[in-house]
Amino acid sequence: MNPQEPITTSTVASSTGTKGAVEKFGLPRTIHLVPLDLIGGFEVRPGFYEINGATAIPGGVNFTVYSHGATSIELLLFHRTEHEPYAILPFPEHYRIGNVYSMIVFKLNIEEFEYAYRVDGPYEPKKGLIFNRNKYLLDPYARAVTGQSQWGNRAPRGQHYKARVVKDDFDWEKNAPPLLPTEDLIIYELHVRGFTQHSSSEVEHPGTFAGLLEKLPHLLELGVNVVELMPIFEFDEMQDYREVDGEKLYNYWGYNTVSFFAPNTSYTSSEEYNREGNELKNLIQIFNQHGIEVYLDVVFNHTAEGNEHGPFFSFKGFDNNIYYLLTPDGHYYNFSGCGNSLNCNHPIVRQMILDCLRYWVNTYRINGFRFDLASILGRNEDGTPMSNPPLLQALAFDPILGDVKLIAEAWDADGLYQVGTFPSWNRWAEWNGRYRDDIRRYLKGDNGMAQSAAQRIVGSRDIYEIKSRENASVNFITCHDGFTLNDLFSYNIKHNEKNGWNNTDGANDNYSWNCGIEGETDDPEILELRHRMIRNSFAILMCSRGIPMFLAGDEFCNTQFGNNNAYCQDNIISWLDWTLLEKNRDMFEFFKYMIRFRKEHRLLRTNISDGASGFPDVSFHGVTPWQDKFADYEHYVGVMFAGQAEKFGPQVIYIASNAYWEDVDVTLPALPVSMCWEVAVDTWKSEQHPYLFENDKLTVRPRSIIVLIGK
Repeated sequence: MNPQEPITTSTVASSTGTKGAVEKFGLPRTIHLVPLDLIGGFEVRPGFYEINGATAIPGGVNFTVYSHGATSIELLLFHRTEHEPYAILPFPEHYRIGNVYSMIVFKLNIEEFEYAYRVDGPYEPKKGLIFNRNKYLLDPYARAVTGQSQWGNRAPRGQHYKARVVKDDFDWEKNAPPLLPTEDLIIYELHVRGFTQHSSSEVEHPGTFAGLLEKLPHLLELGVNVVELMPIFEFDEMQDYREVDGEKLYNYWGYNTVSFFAPNTSYTSSEEYNREGNELKNLIQIFNQHGIEVYLDVVFNHTAEGNEHGPFFSFKGFDNNIYYLLTPDGHYYNFSGCGNSLNCNHPIVRQMILDCLRYWVNTYRINGFRFDLASILGRNEDGTPMSNPPLLQALAFDPILGDVKLIAEAWDADGLYQVGTFPSWNRWAEWNGRYRDDIRRYLKGDNGMAQSAAQRIVGSRDIYEIKSRENASVNFITCHDGFTLNDLFSYNIKHNEKNGWNNTDGANDNYSWNCGIEGETDDPEILELRHRMIRNSFAILMCSRGIPMFLAGDEFCNTQFGNNNAYCQDNIISWLDWTLLEKNRDMFEFFKYMIRFRKEHRLLRTNISDGASGFPDVSFHGVTPWQDKFADYEHYVGVMFAGQAEKFGPQVIYIASNAYWEDVDVTLPALPVSMCWEVAVDTWKSEQHPYLFENDKLTVRPRSIIVLIGK
């Protein structure tokens, strides 16, 4: 039966049988539906078993849920804002097929109710079975979660999570995704709330999807073409809520998923009853129309239910021993550092994750996903790493996800580090932690880092197979986790005292340098040096092969005041201070310039050589050409890209990087007689004015970078 057609108890004509089939098999010419059952005062009938979650259909709502170990399941209906159900509908035994329970409830108005489940079953904790029929459970496939729309609401949650039925009637018009080539991506990582929550953002709807949309002109002027949103799945910001020195501390970042299928309703500018997600869809549609792709930072490695001491609101109550990785005695493996680890390669969980990602692509037109602590997604049910994890392979080859970018944070909190070895099938890109660490150490002047820095600039060919994984490396120097770019050159050590853990949280190996004074200063020489170091960082990032990514606010020197783990700070520590945009307008102009420079020179993004340029695709140089061991001046790196463009002839770009604290004199590689060098970038200066350089001798000023083009 077509789920779009009204279902009644009337006689319906057979639409499938032919006269011959009727005569041959003795089939009736009409099919009489069994009269509807009456449960809890509602007319019901068995539902559509392959449609998970709660779905509005003509005349009613289809509820489908599954549990491998349950002995019975009840559907609970609530009036909006009430915590006790007004109706309890047990699923009859004959409404179950296999482990799936499905029921259509007629004459339900989706705008007048919310729902949850109660599940009964065995209680054997050592086997991971902890069914509790007294708990109200959130549907794992819930499209919207109630009671979350007001940020910081301290009302009890967990036991009171309920779901709404969402009507998907958003008009995508003729929206088509940008489908940007991987080599062209420039990723801008941001937190939806923190991006516009500060009053200096001057948006009408601060801290919301609508507020982010109001800042589209800024993103277009900057030139980025991807925004990567930190977690926007429904999460509980009140988890681990504390007050420290009078400051309210939340789970601000949102790496504690409550529901994988539901958008965070506190990120909307108004209530979206039963149309949750429309404001986000509008954002994605308009961003895509302007050539900007939208990626989600997704957290499938753990949930907000934590360990045995954590809340009990969904997965624990449906099939605790299936959804979570458990030790032989029923405790939770904690590869995430957040209390539990999702059992990602169990067939049930694997299917849920695939269904979830497909849903976000089909319903929200998401263009890409970044997977938090993705190495957990490759662990077996006993916690050991797998060589060919079924989940990762399924995502790599899924047809619906065929045009979607997949990016792995290729490590986890238990020490599994897979940068360069993450199972990829030439489909997955990776956050390159080696790039971050090596470039930071090189720029601040550590000895012996020149060779590693050169490798990072050319796409980490020592890590990735260049022919099959040329764009596997997501290059970044800063991200949400750690110092901002401003703080990287303002602090030698982290300053996380306001987090309330006596400065014991957050990474200690930041490879940062305060340029001579710890923290804020008015010293003009220190400030000029810090800004030059920021320019150095961004110039190298934009001139490196691979996919560049940087943190929102770096373009105008946003600060977190030395906090390198601001996960709990819902205040000026984490919010962008937009007054800095005007104060540091020259830095913003430099970022714009470098992004445009990267876009204009495909040679920086990929190999365009056919051998006709006379130079290899990439080459390393010391202070003298073609000496690539960097032995004499270990703080100087020369990298040259060369290629042959079909319309423009030979192309050559030379990056002269001096991390030393004195001038370095360099001899440039000789160009063909028909060409000369042009200085396109010089980080010694805040403003960029390209000029021809008719010489092969170059002086690179202390701690600065010059980028030259062969003209």
